Amino acid sequence: MNCNPTVFKIKQTSLAFFLILSFNAFSQNVNEKIKSFENNLNSWDKTKNKKSTLKERMDFYEVNAVSIAVVKDYKIEWVKAYGFADVSEKKSATTETLFQAASISKSFNSLGVLKLVEEQKLNVDSDINNYLKKWKFPYDSISKGKKITTADLLSHKAGLSVQGFGGYEKGQDLPTITQILDGLKPANSNAVLSVFEPGLKFQYSGGGTTVSQLILEDITGEKYEDYLLKNVLTPLGMTHSSFNQPPFTDKKNLLATGYHGNIEVVGKYHIYPEKAAAGLWTNPTDLAKYIIETQLSLQGKSNKVLSKDMSIKRLENNFGVFTRDFNGTKYFGHSGGNYGFVCHYVGSLEDGNGIVVMTNGNNMKLIEEIVRSIASLNQWKNPPLDSPTKESISLTIKKIANKNIDKGIELYKKLKITKPNDYNFSDKSELNSLGYEFLKNNKIDDAIKIFTLNINEFPNFPNAYDSRGEAYFNKKDYTLSKADYQKVLELEPTNQNAKEMLRKIENILKK
Repeated sequence: MNCNPTVFKIKQTSLAFFLILSFNAFSQNVNEKIKSFENNLNSWDKTKNKKSTLKERMDFYEVNAVSIAVVKDYKIEWVKAYGFADVSEKKSATTETLFQAASISKSFNSLGVLKLVEEQKLNVDSDINNYLKKWKFPYDSISKGKKITTADLLSHKAGLSVQGFGGYEKGQDLPTITQILDGLKPANSNAVLSVFEPGLKFQYSGGGTTVSQLILEDITGEKYEDYLLKNVLTPLGMTHSSFNQPPFTDKKNLLATGYHGNIEVVGKYHIYPEKAAAGLWTNPTDLAKYIIETQLSLQGKSNKVLSKDMSIKRLENNFGVFTRDFNGTKYFGHSGGNYGFVCHYVGSLEDGNGIVVMTNGNNMKLIEEIVRSIASLNQWKNPPLDSPTKESISLTIKKIANKNIDKGIELYKKLKITKPNDYNFSDKSELNSLGYEFLKNNKIDDAIKIFTLNINEFPNFPNAYDSRGEAYFNKKDYTLSKADYQKVLELEPTNQNAKEMLRKIENILKK
């Protein structure tokens, strides 16, 4: 076909001009969204007259750094970081800053394990002891003759103990994976044991995920972090991410420091040898790549790690993820909380939306506000959020309680009478979290008063008694501690921690 060169050049110039205009319009639109998000975080809530900036909400929730990645139409729309990765060093958070992903690690663990299934090296429905070599799961009468499968481990239906892990300060001896599973020193967690028969019901267990970590290592003969890097992280393009515990020294300048309230975690962060359950260091950009790959794999448009069929099976069975349906719109996601870090990701199954929020704080409420704000700005059809939460009552009374615990409790009671609909009085964990802040700061008597208030508010909440029992134990008031742990077992007979603590108290009282 003949073509007039002059006409062709004019067409090229017009196309370039159109593309520049389109790009500028897109950039302006995104920048306007970001500006709106930063200046009025709660713009979606038409009942509120007062605008709240992101900075104001970060201050209220005592969160030093927030890093965000937004996914739209199966692409990363924007990424931005706010605040300080380390306050004392005045190190600003950037989009490359790495945070502990905590339990989000479980999503990537499931990818690694299911890749072994696709390679026919593992059957998710077979007894886990068929694959475990260095350690065998100690079945007992509680499992009622039923065998635990890898599918049970990935979906938290194995009926196992140990919900989560506290990690280890720098310099502490780190346990081996078998010491962790057996609850032997230097492990600081209890043994992973059956608390009811497998397959019966859901019970979240980081302990069960740690068993799957050992299965993967036993099958592959590789270190967990090496296998995940080669077979999961690298194929996904997650070039900044790693399961190495402790993290590589060459990443030191990228690591965020963890905070509990405004208190810096000793040693900057904890170390988690329980890598599958809590060991991933990453940032929102890398996690957004995982969201997009999952969405495309479900449609058969990409298979960087898993096939379409396996991706569908993964989400249908909640293997390492949690799926929810909000008025016909389906989402997958996971939250995470290590000591000094909380984070969350969520992606839609069908229309290419998603968001990742990572922080070096300990408050999930700010993350909920951020997700709600961005979902509103991007006009998600049915946002993956329950009804809006009310203002945090524990943070509202915290400043006064820090100065005078009794006046803080007085304010709580006053607000419950005068403004019952303005504050979140229904969340059992609010006061519990505040009590733990006092406990970690060695204000044991103040912690006991807050835990007692929580018990009075929620007399059938086992965790409130468990928390006060821990405070009494730290105070060496073993009689009152024993009474609280006995109450825990009365309310929750399978509570493994209460059983362990009662044994520990009995041994102390015998001396």
